Amino acid sequence: MMQSWTMRLIAANVVMYVLTQIQPAITMQLMLMPALLLERPWTLVTYMFLHDGMFHILFNMLGLFFFGPRLEAEMGSRDFLYLYFISGITGALLSFLTPHVWIVGASGAVYGIFLAYARFWPRETLMIYGIIPVEARWLVVIMTGLSVFGGFTGGGNIAHFTHLGGFLGGYLFLRLREKKVRDRQLKAKGSQVSVGRADVERWKAIDKTALHEVNRTELERILSKLATSGAEGLTPQEQQFLERFSRR
Repeated sequence: MMQSWTMRLIAANVVMYVLTQIQPAITMQLMLMPALLLERPWTLVTYMFLHDGMFHILFNMLGLFFFGPRLEAEMGSRDFLYLYFISGITGALLSFLTPHVWIVGASGAVYGIFLAYARFWPRETLMIYGIIPVEARWLVVIMTGLSVFGGFTGGGNIAHFTHLGGFLGGYLFLRLREKKVRDRQLKAKGSQVSVGRADVERWKAIDKTALHEVNRTELERILSKLATSGAEGLTPQEQQFLERFSRR
């Protein structure tokens, strides 16, 4: 089932597209021109919810629809939203390379989503136009090359630097996220106490009958793991659980 924030982002983009078709003046208030950012700071975010035509929004929302749900399930909704908005905002900032161009679209944010998808599942084969098989990692390389070429040659009515900014923002966020995960793992590893035979005997002597049923079930699970994997096979949290009840 589609994850909640993926669906909400798609819905928000569709609603804004309908509103701008009914009242075009909304677009002028919310679209981004990098040179005017200090006068219109809200456009750093609002430009992501505007689209220039049916095919523009269709392309972006299809990308979000196909890549968003699995990625949100993998990362969690909070980090997924951070990724989406950081990629979109970075796309806007890199658009300063073309400061006097009006920019709309969720492409920067969606490019960040796609980069993350390729980072988690780099060898997954994607079908371009339903017929051309390309691994996700190589598609990122191709898209990056096309955006660099288009950005410096001015090819088409496309915000190429916004796309590159989306890739950049997604990459930086993922690196920061991975560093935090590593730091937590190292901290957890460092908090693992040195376990001796006396500790193990004390853990085995915990009075199960004095525990609540939930804690008793967890104790039996951990003691079973202790018997098969030894003390070094326990996580710091499991060791702390045993310590807490053995010292009562």
